[in-house]
Amino acid sequence: MFRSGLVAFNGCVRYRAVMSGTHFRSNCSGTDIQSEDRSIHSGNIEEFHDVPIHVIIRPIPPVLDEQKVQSLVETIQKTPSTTVVPPIDVLWVKGREGGDYFYSFGGCHRFAAYQRLNVKTVPAKIIRSSLSDLRTYLGASTPDLR
Repeated sequence: MFRSGLVAFNGCVRYRAVMSGTHFRSNCSGTDIQSEDRSIHSGNIEEFHDVPIHVIIRPIPPVLDEQKVQSLVETIQKTPSTTVVPPIDVLWVKGREGGDYFYSFGGCHRFAAYQRLNVKTVPAKIIRSSLSDLRTYLGASTPDLR
């Protein structure tokens, strides 16, 4: 079950989402992000959420540059701000029976850095998507989401 709502705080509208008792904390940043730092999917999304790392599905095995991952681990430890390490993009797909699925394809080095830090949540921009969008990434390997 997924519930969401808008919450106003200090003049900033925040999106709040709750999935099966797991809370996604929303954050708003007054900082302008340069357009070259934005992704195609989330370029127009300012808010981000602390998404439980265990709900994020990453179906494509990453090819990692270990030095880059280690550098990100050190950066996140020193400065956990999303102005330094941008949030990952997460596609939120509804299954045919209403199930919630959270897929991520990019940000593999950032995701690996958070995994190595054994954190429970990862900063992410949630992009409402469809099965058709997911099929673009996975083709015939797209699972039957319920």
